[in-house]
Amino acid sequence: MAIEEQLQRLEEGLEKIRAGGGDKRIAKQHEQGKKTARERIEALLDPGSFNEIDAFVTHRCVNFGMDKTEAPGEGVVTGYGTIDGRPVAVFAQDFTVLGGSLGEMHAKKICKIQDLALKVGMPIIGINDSGGARIQEGVDALSGYGQIFYRNTMASGVIPQIAVIMGPCAGGAVYSPALMDFIFMVKDTSEMFITGPQVIKAVTGEEVSGQQLGGALAHNQTSGVAHFAADNEEHCLQLIRILLSYLPGNNMDDPPVIDSGDDPGRAEEGLLYIIPDNSNKAFNMLDVINLVMDRGTVFEVQALYAPNIITALARLNGRVVGIIANQPAVMAGCLDINCSDKAARFIRFCDAFNIPIVNFVDVPGFLPGTNQEYGGIIRHGAKMLHAYSEATVPKLTVIVRKAYGGAYLAMCSRDLGADQVFAWPGAEIAVMGPDGAANIIFRKEIETAADPRATRAEKIAEYRRLFANPYVAAQRGYIDAVIDPRQTRPQLVQALELLSTKRENRPAKKHGNIPL
Repeated sequence: MAIEEQLQRLEEGLEKIRAGGGDKRIAKQHEQGKKTARERIEALLDPGSFNEIDAFVTHRCVNFGMDKTEAPGEGVVTGYGTIDGRPVAVFAQDFTVLGGSLGEMHAKKICKIQDLALKVGMPIIGINDSGGARIQEGVDALSGYGQIFYRNTMASGVIPQIAVIMGPCAGGAVYSPALMDFIFMVKDTSEMFITGPQVIKAVTGEEVSGQQLGGALAHNQTSGVAHFAADNEEHCLQLIRILLSYLPGNNMDDPPVIDSGDDPGRAEEGLLYIIPDNSNKAFNMLDVINLVMDRGTVFEVQALYAPNIITALARLNGRVVGIIANQPAVMAGCLDINCSDKAARFIRFCDAFNIPIVNFVDVPGFLPGTNQEYGGIIRHGAKMLHAYSEATVPKLTVIVRKAYGGAYLAMCSRDLGADQVFAWPGAEIAVMGPDGAANIIFRKEIETAADPRATRAEKIAEYRRLFANPYVAAQRGYIDAVIDPRQTRPQLVQALELLSTKRENRPAKKHGNIPL
């Protein structure tokens, strides 16, 4: 066969594969507000950078008429390219081909690109849009899922793994995204659940729609399974590119440093007036964070879930940092079950990928109540203690107002390994709030006083003067410096610079046993 004929045969084969399930199915995909697998990859990666692998792979199933069924590309597109010039691996399920269902060879394609990403040390992005396991292939399909899950686990903490839900993702398919670092979903078109609405209705009689059960808002607001909810696919792909700009390629690299053009010594007058005079009055901690960090760089993670704690990526003098901050505007900033899980996982991600952690503290305590106790707040809160203690990246803590009891410790006190702890002059650091403490310490005096109300107010003021301030903790070395709020940014920049060469080891062991 002449070279011209060989090339023609190659091009014809590639054209057939690129056509996926054909014009009708592609049109149907577009009607649903969804891009095709190839369109998503093109929109995500730098123009012209995608290199496809395994385009000609096909299934070898002969059961249930599959011997007569063609599946171009085996229902998944795999390869690698660049985002902002940095290499990434990608796979995108093609719903136009057999509903993007996963069979033996479909899984092998995904496994191969996972292996390549791990060898090279580059992030992997998986775009999910699939009807689930290919029933015709039975246990071979189930085995395929298991092989993917295993590789997700091996890659965990070594390369960033990003899951993108851009259609259905049901049954066993949900566990690959769940094992990855971040999950992106698209409002109205993404669905993710173990058992779908029909099964639930048949088993329990409960009627629920796919979006109510497993839509983007369900998993971003209620379950906490997902991290980002995008308005549409274009928005989703843009958010992924932004997230990757904060992350290293792998656990041996540092995150990219980008000059933000913001003065590292910038003092912020506005920080003097954010905290209300009444310590029981709420304020928005994001106002503090945005004034301290490089302008325009704060990127919230899981913004809709457990909003009583803020988790975010940002830059400080161009360096990437992870932020954990109490949000007094929600539930007074109390720690609870959900925010403990959210924070602990984010802390461990930052530690795995060499991202220093900055904590902003205003926490009155753990949320009281039978729901919290029966739900295991002890176990969940301990996750934060474990995560902070285990982390060896630079850890900086700023106490802006309240830091009471066990929650003071859980927000990365010096005892849990904070490298530098700063406090604003109005910080209140104590076992509990002045009101509660006075009721316990001076109970008898208050009860026997001629004017119990006046005596109680007097004792509260006395406790506040003696203990609910940063100076007792500073005298004992638990706080490194009480600072002018305006100097928060310069202080953090200098501390981060100092700690850039931090080296800290942990006892040799296989792994810790975090209280999951």
